[in-house]
Amino acid sequence: MTILVGYAPNPEGMAAVEFGIRQARAFDDTLLVLNAGIGESQDERGVATKNELAAVVEKLQAAGIKYEAKQFLRGNDAVEEILALAEASPEISMIIIGSRKRSVVGKLIMGSSAQRIILGSPVPVISVKS
Repeated sequence: MTILVGYAPNPEGMAAVEFGIRQARAFDDTLLVLNAGIGESQDERGVATKNELAAVVEKLQAAGIKYEAKQFLRGNDAVEEILALAEASPEISMIIIGSRKRSVVGKLIMGSSAQRIILGSPVPVISVKS
């Protein structure tokens, strides 16, 4: 089976990767780390740089697990990409995401990516804090 980790270059995203590594080790699963964004600008929030992705790959290699790392910048937001991949890939057994506390106003203005993933996912979702 495959565990899908939604990665963003922040402490919550790294916590999701680290938890994913522990789960992949425990169940001898493949870890698929996905970073995604619309891709309209170089400094788009949530989109990892080449160096940030390289650091994640280095961590995955050091963990000694089966893994794959992908970055999608093709016009969809990260939630759309995560849910589409989970829908299209029957081998994905769970999704792991990082989350942080947000104010009510922050949720209202920005929406909640975690909530969209949890409600839209065809598989269990684990949310971890940094």
